[in-house]
Amino acid sequence: MSAYQADEFDGVPTDAAADLAGVPDAFQRLWTPHRLVYIQHGQQPDEHSCPFCRAPELSDEQSLIVARGKLAYVLLNLYPYNSGHLLVCPYRHIATYDEATPEEVAEIGELTQVAMRVVKQVSRCDGFNIGMNQGRIAGAGIAEHLHQHIVPRWALDANFFPIIAGTKALPRLLGEVRQEIAEAWPS
Repeated sequence: MSAYQADEFDGVPTDAAADLAGVPDAFQRLWTPHRLVYIQHGQQPDEHSCPFCRAPELSDEQSLIVARGKLAYVLLNLYPYNSGHLLVCPYRHIATYDEATPEEVAEIGELTQVAMRVVKQVSRCDGFNIGMNQGRIAGAGIAEHLHQHIVPRWALDANFFPIIAGTKALPRLLGEVRQEIAEAWPS
């Protein structure tokens, strides 16, 4: 049984939920109104407008590609978690890992290993987060085209910005990072 009356919250009198706007609770809120367009209109492109199908048709500089293989390629994430955040994508438009051929899986794995070595060499990172979000419900931003994230991490890569200001500080420009990684990629 609550110690408060039905018309109060944490000792604050209320008539409606709007009265709770300034009442602190245990939840942190990240307001992202810019994402409303995705919610209302969908964020999943069809195969003909897929950014991962289109990227290989552009120059490496335009598409942020750092390396091309026979069945897959590596590019910088346009919305990185950290500087040097890479994606490994098959050229073929498939949605999930289980749809990839054994040859695609092998090349994605090989490109991932090379990417780790190159990023470690050029950025002196201390570790990596590597993973795939399979499907929209699992957090895939582009769920219809398989892609693996390679996120470099440093012992001191966290600061107060994400916590206090909801802002991630990225100390390097995408073009600079792409060029540095591409130049260091083995032939």
